Amino acid sequence: MYEGLDTIVLYEELAYEDVVPVAWRSLPEPFNPAVVGSYADRNLRALQALAALEEHGQVEKPDDSPHAADIARLDLKVNLLLDMVGQLLVASHPRPRTTSIRFNALGAVWEGNPPIPVLGNQGVLEVYLRDCIAEPLRLVGRIASISPEGRIKARFIPPGEHIADLLEKLAFRKHRRQVAGAKQPKKL
Repeated sequence: MYEGLDTIVLYEELAYEDVVPVAWRSLPEPFNPAVVGSYADRNLRALQALAALEEHGQVEKPDDSPHAADIARLDLKVNLLLDMVGQLLVASHPRPRTTSIRFNALGAVWEGNPPIPVLGNQGVLEVYLRDCIAEPLRLVGRIASISPEGRIKARFIPPGEHIADLLEKLAFRKHRRQVAGAKQPKKL
């Protein structure tokens, strides 16, 4: 039975899709290995932090322990605190405009905001995944195509096996939540 959901794919791989703050920053030719390495370290920390934040809703079956209600209340309070810190962070450090983006370890496609990069331009795509995570995901690559409508497609240099694996897991978790949400009965 068709659920009305399509798998999000880019470069024939599962991809993450969202509407988040995104910016393209040009980098000088050739890529500076030290800069790319520092991005990899920061990306690893950001993706690990995001995975830890997303764990809170992953309980498969209800917990019947005597402290389950207390833990659930603490979890809610910590999440509210993280949301407030995120709002303060965004207010003190403005983010780029939000746009629709689809990405994985191989590349990205997004709705371009002016200034539109030049075809073949090398740079770094900054993707702010959550307000409470200060560092954006920084993926280094080159502009592969620009459509007349302003959709930009980039191809990334390989981010490393561990980061690629975390990006794949990020896309899979999002896809799994979408499928689970579609299976929930609609309330009137």
